[in-house]
Amino acid sequence: MDRATIIGLLLGVVLLIWGVMGSSADIQVYVSYSALLITGGGALAATLISFRFEQVLKAFHLFRIAMREKLPSPSEIILILVSLAEKARKEGLLALEEESDRLDDLFFKKGIQLVVDGTDPQLVKSIMETELAFLEERHRTGRSIFETMGAFAPAFGLIGTLVGLVAMLVNLNDPSRVGPGMAVALLTTLYGAVIANLFCLPVANKLKLRNEEEVLLKEVIIEGILSIQAGDNPRIVEEKLKSFFAPEARKEFEEGKSEGEQVIPLRREGRGA
Repeated sequence: MDRATIIGLLLGVVLLIWGVMGSSADIQVYVSYSALLITGGGALAATLISFRFEQVLKAFHLFRIAMREKLPSPSEIILILVSLAEKARKEGLLALEEESDRLDDLFFKKGIQLVVDGTDPQLVKSIMETELAFLEERHRTGRSIFETMGAFAPAFGLIGTLVGLVAMLVNLNDPSRVGPGMAVALLTTLYGAVIANLFCLPVANKLKLRNEEEVLLKEVIIEGILSIQAGDNPRIVEEKLKSFFAPEARKEFEEGKSEGEQVIPLRREGRGA
């Protein structure tokens, strides 16, 4: 589970409740099912209208996967590719077929299989980049669903405010009904802001970051596979792949190599797709 997301959500909720309690008001006055239905239900309904039902379901599924599964580390990627380069240099490209069976990552496995099958390098690059482009597009759609909900939530909060004001004005002659109307009017705005800024928009940003990290790793895989197919020296492959990452990641790789870290299969693609 992604600890930063969980900690952020819990911290936000706790501080929000703490702030409410610190205002010397009964926390029950901030609970309104009517306001929640108008804001949350309205935002969800508008999102369903904007996208296909299957896309909305898949967006929440991808979010669960992204929060639950961790991407491979850069050092793990480099170690595997350098190991494959050494094996291909000693035993030939056909020897990689057995190694590909050990890989869990379908993208990585497909690239190795294309090389083993003797596919033209330009065609290998084209196929892999096309698959990566459509992977990004699917991730972009999932992210835009949360961005859309984040945009609709405050809007429906405003709609709820208008509903509450109308209810309040209609019942000005009955003071006992003015208060509930005003409460709905204000709470819908509060709920809309909280839903958008504590959940929807942060989740969209987290999915964007996750996508960038995954795309970078897959670009490294493509470059490594093409270098292996070209017969590059494993040392050259290593230096080429390390240039994709920050100095911290390169240091992690060197430490793993010096400790004799074993090459292990990559995890399955973290975000389905």
